[in-house]
Amino acid sequence: MAVRENCALMLGGGGARAAYQVGVLKALVQLYPRNHGIPFNVICGTSAGAINGTAMATHASCFHLGVKKLEWIWRHLHTSRIYKAAIPGVLQHLGAMLLKGIQTDLANTDAGSLLDNSPLRDLLNELINFERIDRNIQNGHLTAISIDTSCYNTSQSVSFFQASSEIENWQRSRRSGLRTRLNTEHLMASAAIPMVFPSIRLGKWYYGDGSVHQLSPLSCPIHLGADRIMVINLESPHKQQPKDLEYHPKTATIAGHLLDTIFSDTLNSDMERLTRVNGTLALIPPTSRELLSLRNIDTLVIKPSEDLSEIAKRYYMEMPFAIRRLLGLIGINSQSDTSIVSYLLFEKAYTGALIDLGYKDAMNNLEEIKRFFNLG
Repeated sequence: MAVRENCALMLGGGGARAAYQVGVLKALVQLYPRNHGIPFNVICGTSAGAINGTAMATHASCFHLGVKKLEWIWRHLHTSRIYKAAIPGVLQHLGAMLLKGIQTDLANTDAGSLLDNSPLRDLLNELINFERIDRNIQNGHLTAISIDTSCYNTSQSVSFFQASSEIENWQRSRRSGLRTRLNTEHLMASAAIPMVFPSIRLGKWYYGDGSVHQLSPLSCPIHLGADRIMVINLESPHKQQPKDLEYHPKTATIAGHLLDTIFSDTLNSDMERLTRVNGTLALIPPTSRELLSLRNIDTLVIKPSEDLSEIAKRYYMEMPFAIRRLLGLIGINSQSDTSIVSYLLFEKAYTGALIDLGYKDAMNNLEEIKRFFNLG
């Protein structure tokens, strides 16, 4: 039987790339009986990873059912369920954004964005029953779940969490944890990719994608009590080797690098820092570790073995016509050297391919996964 205590699942952000996480969970769930709860007592998610994490938290008492429902959603997904992708909706939104640009802030207080993701709000309200989270915590199936956001008013990372009573708020440099009752708007805020989707107002402040100000992604599960963390990282290897550029990189290429940086770089740096801390702790006597309030954190990282941007190119024509034309205005086509498409392509052919890749990668690391979860 698996050891579950103080084990966290951490799901990073990445838009449509988050379908990969479902494939990894699909492989993991096969190691447990059909009536088994999730093998994590803490779930932490950012952006699209927060949506996957929240969906799993609502089914914390039945791991198989949670993964099965999540896979069904991603395998039947269409871009129109995430943001308005038909020509009338795109033109109407762009017209509203142009009008906003010539009005004063007092005349129009709506958030500006390239795309209108109001369909995502409807999808979340339809699929996620937040009341189940509280029941699962009360029944001991889950200790805590957090959703990472970025506060534009304070330039800080804020982790909204729902947890058992013994877990308290925390405040550190540029980051904090705030107990609350989670709802759809927290997910909308965490998934609000800067400039692509509009920021969300929570209380009196405005919030956006949780990856933007996330200086220490691993701090949240550690604050919530985890001493073992499974991380499903959505950073993928780039197929092309570094090469000399004859021309200045295009805007689309630079934008793709920015998204890669937002979603992956801080997590990789934090993983390196954690490895160094664990190595230092190994040299310190246990009694001294307690005085320093430090503990060893074991991690298991699963990440794509293939370039997700290259996979997205194969399914570029699945993207709605209006969105292809819109991206074409900034120089993006099926052969563009940019990762933007891999974040915005919410079509079932592409997301299904990512689920299959996640499943394959997890199965290739099955022995390591078994050791991490103490599965004989």
